[in-house]
Amino acid sequence: MNTPTNIHNEKIILGMDPGTSVMGYGVLLVKGNKLNIIQYGVIHLSRYTTHELKLKKIFERVIGIIEDFSPDEVALEAPFYGKNVQSMLKLGRAQGVAMAAALSKEIPITEYAPKKVKQSVTGNGNASKEQVASMLKSILKFDEDPKLFDATDALAVALCHHYNANSKSIKNKSWKSFVRDNPGRLK
Repeated sequence: MNTPTNIHNEKIILGMDPGTSVMGYGVLLVKGNKLNIIQYGVIHLSRYTTHELKLKKIFERVIGIIEDFSPDEVALEAPFYGKNVQSMLKLGRAQGVAMAAALSKEIPITEYAPKKVKQSVTGNGNASKEQVASMLKSILKFDEDPKLFDATDALAVALCHHYNANSKSIKNKSWKSFVRDNPGRLK
């Protein structure tokens, strides 16, 4: 079983942007305050003829990514609400299968709304995919232009998770420090 953080203050975050035609993934290594991309890419699903085959491929590829990189945590972009109920249902199934793959390996999962991801990375919850990719290139220091924005969206989900987990640990650390340093003030 993976642990959320190891003794070297290092963790690997797998970010995923579930989809039924293309699914993005991004793997980030966090060492202290340093962020490094391990890998990012897409899983092409459009060549599979049935939704069931697409779900099977998602499960198999996510398991493969987990086995290759041993992430400590998984972050997923939650489906946004659309007008097409059938599309939403299929997208929800894709997300559920990706979650099941991570859960089968006992990896903790966190979901983030698309606006939250964009806000965390660009400061604007309504940013375009191009703006998100551009900001990621600046933050994570990579030069190549993404071939598909699904991959950079997945990296953005991983980065959003890092930012959110880091702010929570700072808050928790501060409270723990306060309690430790001020035992007489608590009654």
